[in-house]
Amino acid sequence: MKLDILTKQVVNLTRGVGKFITQEAQKFSEKDVEVKGEHNFVSYVDKTAEKMLVQELNKMLPEAGFIAEEDQTLQKAGRFNWIVDPLDGTTNFIHGVPLFSISIALTDGDEIILGVVYEINLEEAFYAWKGGPAFLNGREISVSKKPDLDSSLIATGFPYYDYSLLDAYLELFKDLMKTSHGVRRLGSAAVDLAYVAAGRYDLFYEYGLNPWDVAAGALVVKQAGGLVTGFKGKNDFLFGKTIVASNNSIHNEFLTKLNKYF
Repeated sequence: MKLDILTKQVVNLTRGVGKFITQEAQKFSEKDVEVKGEHNFVSYVDKTAEKMLVQELNKMLPEAGFIAEEDQTLQKAGRFNWIVDPLDGTTNFIHGVPLFSISIALTDGDEIILGVVYEINLEEAFYAWKGGPAFLNGREISVSKKPDLDSSLIATGFPYYDYSLLDAYLELFKDLMKTSHGVRRLGSAAVDLAYVAAGRYDLFYEYGLNPWDVAAGALVVKQAGGLVTGFKGKNDFLFGKTIVASNNSIHNEFLTKLNKYF
């Protein structure tokens, strides 16, 4: 398997499906929205985009299984599995906020070996494969060199269904507002991670996420020279529901601060 060639095929696929999503955004209305959980939405756009992605990914690597957000009937395979989010930032999409993405990763056992995050509105493809550098539209990227939290711009996501850690989250949020360049919330974890990889953000953290939210972006961050862990500093971010991704330099400083509250 040539991961570089396969990755570029996936990039081209996301660009094609991204055009479909862009076209549908022009005629999308509230009647097209379905509720699948508390503050958790889906539409025919998510479902159709996922079918398009799955069909083509299956052709690229027939032996691979799937972990996908919308179609829970798709089967995992023994070794290779695609992890697919056809529209990360659905809430942004249904409200007409122009920031949402396609996120696709490939795992070999428990290891992520390929990742593509395509931000549809700016037509920015962030991608990487195991053993290679990270790229943005063909240009090599790397994480920032900020030495401490005080000089860093941080990204996060707001809890929308699991409020069990909300008090701790808000206390940490208040702390970071006072001790960093600021805290941002885009509404797409995949894009947040991609921006860390590109050095636009210095760190991203969130809890309550799923594998399809973080798998692709996490690999891009790692191949861009960054560090990705769960809240306890362990390599359990993929299925552990918590994630911290940084430029590496500020990771331990942030974990120390985070664990004062969590």
